[in-house]
Amino acid sequence: MSIWWSLHLRREAASVPLARRLLLGTMETAGVDPDVSYDLSVALTEACANAVEHGGDGDAGGTGRAYRVTAYLDGETCRIEVADSGPGFPGAGPGLSGAETASAPTAPSDDAEHGRGLRLIEELADHVQFGNRSGRGGAVVSFDKILKWKDGPSLLMA
Repeated sequence: MSIWWSLHLRREAASVPLARRLLLGTMETAGVDPDVSYDLSVALTEACANAVEHGGDGDAGGTGRAYRVTAYLDGETCRIEVADSGPGFPGAGPGLSGAETASAPTAPSDDAEHGRGLRLIEELADHVQFGNRSGRGGAVVSFDKILKWKDGPSLLMA
């Protein structure tokens, strides 16, 4: 069995815990190990917070006022994608599936107040892609993690 869901959220701080709670509930239902669920929820929180802060072009009532979160639990892997309508990542090149890939921005200094979220996502996930949506504009952060299970059978493995 596979689980897939997608949310279209307003770029408001209140949307971040909603996405996180939905992910944690999905992981609990599927029988994912709590430590893995926690890592993914923190990574998702950082990606959503970035979309809320940087993900719009300031248009009143337009697409810049929203972002999208999609999660796939399939077999032994969870993939999460957060896409916004902001300016995107600088220096992106051609990439896969309609997006352009980019490297993460340079690491922040030790005393910086911002800029650690993308590095945290890289540490918590097994594979991370930063990219720009081609044609429409906006950034895409996609990350995968191999799942571990609680003791006993999981919903996905049944």
